[in-house]
Amino acid sequence: MSVFTHVLMSIAGLLRPLCGGGAAVATGAAIVLFTVAVRLALHPLARAAARGEKVRARLAPQVAELGRRHKGDPQKLQRAMSDLYAKEGVSPFAGMLPLLAQLPVFFLLYRVSSAVAVGGRFGDALRDGGLLGARGLVFLGLFAVIAAVAGWTYRRAPKGEGVAKYVPLLSFGTLATAAFVPLAVGLYLATTTAWTAAERVWLQRPANGKGLAGAAPAVGRSDKISDDRPHRT
Repeated sequence: MSVFTHVLMSIAGLLRPLCGGGAAVATGAAIVLFTVAVRLALHPLARAAARGEKVRARLAPQVAELGRRHKGDPQKLQRAMSDLYAKEGVSPFAGMLPLLAQLPVFFLLYRVSSAVAVGGRFGDALRDGGLLGARGLVFLGLFAVIAAVAGWTYRRAPKGEGVAKYVPLLSFGTLATAAFVPLAVGLYLATTTAWTAAERVWLQRPANGKGLAGAAPAVGRSDKISDDRPHRT
C-alpha cells in the first residue's frame, strides 16, 4: 500500500463514525475532503492566475497592436510580447499553474482507485445493476453535479470568435472523462471542478464596487476624482 493510499484510508477511518454509511461512504467523503485540502493548498496559485488574467485583459489592446506591428515577424512578435508581460510582472502561462499542479493528484488517485473501497467504472455499474442500481445512481448523481458545473461555467465564459468560441465547450470534457475513470477519480473531478467554479466567482468578485477589469486602473488612466468646485480664497 502506497503512502498516499495509507493517508486516504486513514482519513476514511476517522470519518467512518461520522458518515454512518459504511466504508465506501467514508472513503468517498475522504476523497472529497482530500480534494478540498489540495485546492486550499493551491489557492495562492489560483490567486496569481486571477491577477495574471486581469493584467492580460488590460494589456489586450497593446498585444493586438504588437500583433499588427510585427505581423510578418513571429519571432520579433514573441520577443515583444515577452518583454511586455515581463514589464508587468506576469506570465502568460500563469493560468495553467493550478491545473498542472493538480495532475500528480489525479494520477495518484487513478492508481490507488483499485485499492480503496470506492471503485469501479460507469460501465461496471451498468453491468451490475443498471442505472437504477446503487452504483448507477451514484454515477448519475456525479454526472449531474459535473454537468451543472460545466453548464454554469460555459454560460459565464466569454465567447470569442472563430475557433475560440468553442473553447468554453471544453468544460464539458470533464463529464466525458468521468464516464470512463474509476468512481474515486470521478469524485475528485466533481469536487475540483465545483471548487474551481466557486473560486473563480470569489476571485472575480467586485472590489470596491468595481468588477475584475475595473479593480485596477487602465494604463495611462487615473481613478482620482478631481474636485471642480470653486475654492474660497
